[in-house]
Amino acid sequence: MAKNPILRWFPPCLSLGVFALSLWTIQQNLQHYQAENFWDSLSNIPPSHIVLAIALMGVNYFIMTGYECLGLAYVRQSLPYAKKALVGIICSGISNSVGFAVLSSCMIRYRFYSVWGFSVVKIAQISAFCNLSFCLGLFVVGSVIFLKEPLAIPQLLDIPFLSVRPLGIIFLVVILAYLFLTVIRQKPLIIGKWIIPHLPLKLAVSQLIVSALDWCLAAAVFYTLLHSSVSLSYSAFFGIYMLAQVAGLASNIPGGLGVFETVMILLLTPFITSENLLGTLLIYRGIYYFIPLTVAALLLGKYELHHFFSKKQSPVESVSHLSTTVGETINVD
Repeated sequence: MAKNPILRWFPPCLSLGVFALSLWTIQQNLQHYQAENFWDSLSNIPPSHIVLAIALMGVNYFIMTGYECLGLAYVRQSLPYAKKALVGIICSGISNSVGFAVLSSCMIRYRFYSVWGFSVVKIAQISAFCNLSFCLGLFVVGSVIFLKEPLAIPQLLDIPFLSVRPLGIIFLVVILAYLFLTVIRQKPLIIGKWIIPHLPLKLAVSQLIVSALDWCLAAAVFYTLLHSSVSLSYSAFFGIYMLAQVAGLASNIPGGLGVFETVMILLLTPFITSENLLGTLLIYRGIYYFIPLTVAALLLGKYELHHFFSKKQSPVESVSHLSTTVGETINVD
């Protein structure tokens, strides 16, 4: 039976839509990054700190490929690591910057996993697991750092707490409830149409470790750039960074642009001048968001062009070729 033409063209159109959205986001980011301001800010940061920040960003995005590995383990499917890395890098690089991370990452996963023969249900389960893992990391590190460093919440955020300590308690309760419902409880939990499955302890712990490392490394990139200008411990900075990220994510603005910077300025101005902080924020966005977004868009664009011009090559072979390229780039068999 012939495949429905609409269904046949839907995945590539979806992918091209994400690619176009990525290009638009890059263009929007470039409007905020005046070349003169960028180079002035860059000259104020020691070169060794720039190199270390880029290296930490690379390690962080390598860690984020773990979301795909765990997601596939969750649905009991197997793929070569290079393919999982390809999807993970493109998902993370694009969804971190374009906003609406759940929707954009689902679109990207559907494009690739459907080519590899995964059902829509499996793809939805992988996407849900990966997005849930990302949120759990926020709760894990937020519960620890907010209880350890209970900084005051700026009134501008309109959060009904005087400090982040209540947020830390809420996050801790969420994590403990999640572990109880998915690991300790020996059967799936059914809430209406939602089913929370029983997870092996190893998978649940790995999920929390990968997501927590993701958040810790993201903060470390910024702290490395800022460290030469302020005498602030990493844990104290981490609390400020996490509160700014919570505010940015709650805003649902692409990359938390504007909201994240506002909170960082409000809480860091006692330690650093606004001018120097804005310069560091500029470099941080360039390293942590703009570079991965550009790489992800190029990988996605390369795949679509290769697929379009390789009429005699099957979609599976086309994706395999690109994933092999990624595997060779990151030296993974």
